[in-house]
Parts: sequence; structure tokens; C-alpha cells
Amino acid sequence: MRTLYPEISPYNEQLLAVDNTHTLYVEESGNPQGIPVLFVHGGPGGGTSPEQRRFFDPEKYRIVLFDQRGCGKSTPHACLTDNTSQHLVADMEQIRQHLNIDRWMLFGGSWGATLSLLYAQTHPERVSGLMLRGVFLCRPQDLNWLYQEGASRIYPDHWQDYLAPVAEADRGDMLTAYYRLLTSENEIARLSAAKAWSIWEGRCSTLDPKADLVEHYGSAHVALAMARIEAHYFINKGFLDTDQLLRDTDKISHIKTTIVHGRYDMVCPLDQAYELYQQLPEAELHIVRNAGHSVFEPGIVDNLVRATDTFACSLA
Repeated sequence: MRTLYPEISPYNEQLLAVDNTHTLYVEESGNPQGIPVLFVHGGPGGGTSPEQRRFFDPEKYRIVLFDQRGCGKSTPHACLTDNTSQHLVADMEQIRQHLNIDRWMLFGGSWGATLSLLYAQTHPERVSGLMLRGVFLCRPQDLNWLYQEGASRIYPDHWQDYLAPVAEADRGDMLTAYYRLLTSENEIARLSAAKAWSIWEGRCSTLDPKADLVEHYGSAHVALAMARIEAHYFINKGFLDTDQLLRDTDKISHIKTTIVHGRYDMVCPLDQAYELYQQLPEAELHIVRNAGHSVFEPGIVDNLVRATDTFACSLA
């Protein structure tokens, strides 16, 4: 079974002002002359981490990571102003131009897969390949599964902690109730709701419980950005038309695509990856039988590293 490549440090880190409000953290590691690849993190609002550089052979790839608007090292923190899917696509294109990259591979999981698909459908001529993990199509039924009813039946004990910040009378529409809490002027209520929201997602993310992951999701800095930005996006249906990502697959049918998805993904159930695969018959779909949602599940890591090695050979 393949594991992550050894730890590496960036050779270039910078803060890129993309408009009058937002400044994004952008880093490069690996080989400056290598195959350009953009790691597109999840959430939205999840931010990047050093481990994300390690899915790629550093001798073959020019590895670009960035923190999307409002999260990680980007500023202002947890900001919802001018923070939409269309802004993020424009940011990615601005980063590409700023780094003088002609075409790049996109590596995105969960919300990162959503955003990678949207960028590729907007700028197909700039994408050399797609690596998608834990596909999230951001449709009403996909949001309802995690935030209203579905995963609640798999994790009824953890669901009680997710329900706790919301008044019983408001629980018929958890997304709206959480959005109100996360955008309220009450700082204590806002942070309490953010932690409950983020910990719920962390608990659902792995096949086996991972206390360190839940602790990470529950830290104030991570939770506030992730919960506020996710609720903002999801109450607006990701700023997408229903089924938009499936509707526009003809625009990317020529792009080499590999999809990796855990059989027991409780955050983004497998049907989303399968429906995308049915629309992209030339794509590869790898269903990992002993994995949940997290990119760091051993079976997911194995499949992703093998796939990036394969891409490196085909794109060289």
C-alpha cells in the first residue's frame, strides 16, 4: 500500500491580494520546473495543511497550495463578503496567471472536487487533468443528507451534539438555523455553533474514530471559518444551479479524470461520485472498500498517490 511522500517545505510563500477585501495565502513546493498541480482544499473554509503537499512526487510536480477566501492564512478570517464560488474560480485563475502557469492539474476533494469541477468547466483549456476525491455535487439532496436527515441516522449519538445549539422549534431547517447563529452578533453563540457544526463534520469524516481530527475541527480558528463559510455557501446552494456540475460535464469530457471515493463516505455518499462517473465515461472511478470521507484514510491515500504517479507519467 502506498503512503504519502516525505515531508517537504515550500520554496515560495506569498500573500496575493485578489481584490480590495481579500488576500490569499499561496505557496509552491516540489520542483519549480515540474508538472503544475493545484491542490484545491475542501470545506469551503477548510484551509490547507503541510500534509497536502505529500500526495505528489516532489521531483516531478510543481505543487501549488492556496487558502481560499476567509480561511487558513488568508485574510480577513471567516469573511463572507464577496465570497462565492464564482469569486473562488476567478481567484484560481488569478493565481494561475500570477504564477505564469499555462495549464495545471487540479487535485480536489469534497468541496475541493466541487470547485475543481466548476473551474474546469469554466476554463477547460487551462486544465491538464482532474483528480477528484470524495465528490460533492452540492445539490439540495447532498446538503440535506449531512445537515438535516441522513447521516443523522448513522451517527444518532453525535447528531445530538449537532442539534444542541439549535432551539427545538428551529430544527426543521437546520441549515437556516445554523446560518442565523453563525452570522449573529453574539460572539459566544457564534463560536459555540461553529464548534458544534465543525465537530459534527469531523466525526463523520473517517471510517474509524480519529480524536486528533475531531480536535482539529473543533479548534476555534478552524471551526469559525469552516462553519461560517460552509453555512454561507450551502444556504445559497453553493451559488450553483441545481445539477449544474452534472449538466456541464460535456465541457470537460476530454480531460483525463480520475475519481477516488470511499465506499463508506458518510459526508458525501458514493452516489455522487457514481453519477459523475456515468456522465464522464472516459474517467476512472476507484471505489475504496475500507474508507470513509477523509483524504487521509489509508486506502484513499494509497489510491491518490498511485493516481498522481500515473498522471505524472502521462503528463510528462
